[in-house]
Amino acid sequence: MDTQTRHALKTDSFAQATASSFSWLSGHRSGVLRWVIGGAVVLVLAIGTLIFWNLRSAAADTALGAAMDTYSAPLTQPGLPVGNGVYATAADRSKAANQQFAAVAHQYGWLPQGAKAHYFTGITDEELGQNASAETELKAASGAWNRNLSNLAKLALAGLYHQTARDSQAIDIYNALAAKPSETVSTAVAQLDLADLYAAEGKQDQARALWAKVKDADKDGAAASIATQKLAAK
Repeated sequence: MDTQTRHALKTDSFAQATASSFSWLSGHRSGVLRWVIGGAVVLVLAIGTLIFWNLRSAAADTALGAAMDTYSAPLTQPGLPVGNGVYATAADRSKAANQQFAAVAHQYGWLPQGAKAHYFTGITDEELGQNASAETELKAASGAWNRNLSNLAKLALAGLYHQTARDSQAIDIYNALAAKPSETVSTAVAQLDLADLYAAEGKQDQARALWAKVKDADKDGAAASIATQKLAAK
């Protein structure tokens, strides 16, 4: 088969394929148009959602950062006047930060920054003696998808339960944290807090057993040092 013949056959095949494709498109034009339009709408919605998420996330970062600045603001020195961004007492500072954290949690509760705001709202609620509100906020933060934040909230919640004479609930949380630790709340940290609770209840044998376990598991770590001191003091 010569070159000219092969070229003619390729041309005929291309023409037939093109004609076939054109015929198919003609018969399915409405379906193709719906598919193209639907794909374009999905793309536009995806881009719009991404832009909206980024804008709201940036706004939430700014608001949470401002609340954190308030929470870490300095206290005035005795005899000196209170200036801008300086608070007379820790309670005044906690109250101001609490209002900002609560606003962030309310406005951006569906974002990661909102979950962090729930945690700090709960912490400042507790500092202000508002235990019922603190419990509500810490429970909200404990449900965060981020285990580091969730475990911090659970640890604070367990401490609140202990302070409000609900030790059985606190014990359950400490044991759960010890079983599923995170970077923010290690097994040793949960066990040390649980041991302190047992010691406060007068259950010295259970407390000493936990301190010994932490000492053996952590060896030269900070937790082991604390456990060693606890064992020596009891």
